[in-house]
Amino acid sequence: MTGTAYRRSAELAAVVGPYDGYARNADAHKRVMKQHSDANDKAVRMDDLDTPVWAAASEAWQDVVRLGEKNGFRNSQASVLAPTGTIGLAMSCDTTGVEPDLALVKFKKLVGGGSMQIVNGTVPQALRRLGYLEEQIEAIVAHIADHGNVIDAPSLKPEHYEVFDCAMGERSISAMGHVRMMAAIQPWISGAISKTVNMPESATVEEVEEIYFEAWKLGVKALAIYRDNCKVGQPLSTKKWEEKAEEPAAVEAKVEKVVEYRPVRKRLPKGRPGITTSFTVGGAEGYMTANSYPDDGLGEVFLKMSKQGSTLAGMMDAFSIAVSVGLQYGVPLETYVSKFTNMRFEPAGMTDDPDVRMAQSIVDYIFRRLALDFLPFETRSALGIHSAEERQRHLETGSYEQSIGDDEVDVEGLAQSAPRAQELKAVSAPKNEVVAQPAPQQAHTSAELVEMQLGIQADAPLCFSCGTKMQRAGSCYICEGCGSTSGCS
Repeated sequence: MTGTAYRRSAELAAVVGPYDGYARNADAHKRVMKQHSDANDKAVRMDDLDTPVWAAASEAWQDVVRLGEKNGFRNSQASVLAPTGTIGLAMSCDTTGVEPDLALVKFKKLVGGGSMQIVNGTVPQALRRLGYLEEQIEAIVAHIADHGNVIDAPSLKPEHYEVFDCAMGERSISAMGHVRMMAAIQPWISGAISKTVNMPESATVEEVEEIYFEAWKLGVKALAIYRDNCKVGQPLSTKKWEEKAEEPAAVEAKVEKVVEYRPVRKRLPKGRPGITTSFTVGGAEGYMTANSYPDDGLGEVFLKMSKQGSTLAGMMDAFSIAVSVGLQYGVPLETYVSKFTNMRFEPAGMTDDPDVRMAQSIVDYIFRRLALDFLPFETRSALGIHSAEERQRHLETGSYEQSIGDDEVDVEGLAQSAPRAQELKAVSAPKNEVVAQPAPQQAHTSAELVEMQLGIQADAPLCFSCGTKMQRAGSCYICEGCGSTSGCS
């Protein structure tokens, strides 16, 4: 930019003439232009990205020297680095001008009172370029928000600490580091550089003298230093200002440190185990894919209804995304199960799942199925969710939990339940009582088993539409919930 500006200045001098006094300063001015050009040629090329920039700069400075010898220059100076503190903050810049960031987390004192917290937004970009994963980046950023620095940040390598050094704070750039940065930039700036050299509060007079002397030897044209806390009220600081209440000298204020724990998202790996289940609830068909972490635990759920583009399918897509994000942020599955089971809305009714025969809604079925697949027995038993096998065991033994080593009570099938129950009844009956032996029949359901033992119809069936127990109406049954009948008019 400086080379292009001086080239245009030489072109203007060819039209309107050089500046007043150029004739007696022509040799000095040309010598300075040659020094700028030589500094550009001696610059070290860092990588391929810098090569086109340096090539364009070299061409511009060659034109400056050539045109300056012929036309002179219209301007004595063409470029400076101006202070951009307030403007940079208004534009949400992380750094202002050529200054390094004051701190990763800093506070700006406002004119009307109070302060504003400013957080560096380029840290995640730097971490991504260094090869860190998104989960690690979130944890490091949370550590910076809590502590204001990267020291002991989780997953951050110690050799990367210096990438995030700032002007002030726990890891700060040395005062001489500021001076050397200005010396590296000065050869391409015709004027001075607005740059503050930050020094700690413990800086001595001798150290300040050394900074100014070294800057003069390195060719820096202007220099300003600032010792931390040398003014009563400074606009920027690494700590938040707090109003101090007047308290008795004998009473010491107790400072309580409040630690805020934030959840960190745990993403699933690229390859993850999963279960895909097809289901039908009240005539509505769909598919549910539940993927889990390799070390166990549900991590995401995908729901697809039969008709893509419908309102129900769109809501199920959005609902599954919300549940999946919550699971990855640590929301327990049993919390979802307790909130969404027994939720009633259409479509509802019979399902094709032997473990969940009736569902009050699609959401009710989904979380009952997830509970059966991923929750331990004790957790889902407390929620009243059992498989068909467990309900059968409860009818036979009185307990949902499988007994270990109890072969006399455990019966494997409903077909054997009636003879076994009759045999136990005959053993427990008094000797003078005659027990009637029923004709051998085979029971297919628990209701048939009770009917075989009592000789009457035990109970009414469940409604095929809503699952409510139906009431007898003559030789048929009617549902008090939705009004459906078992076939009679």
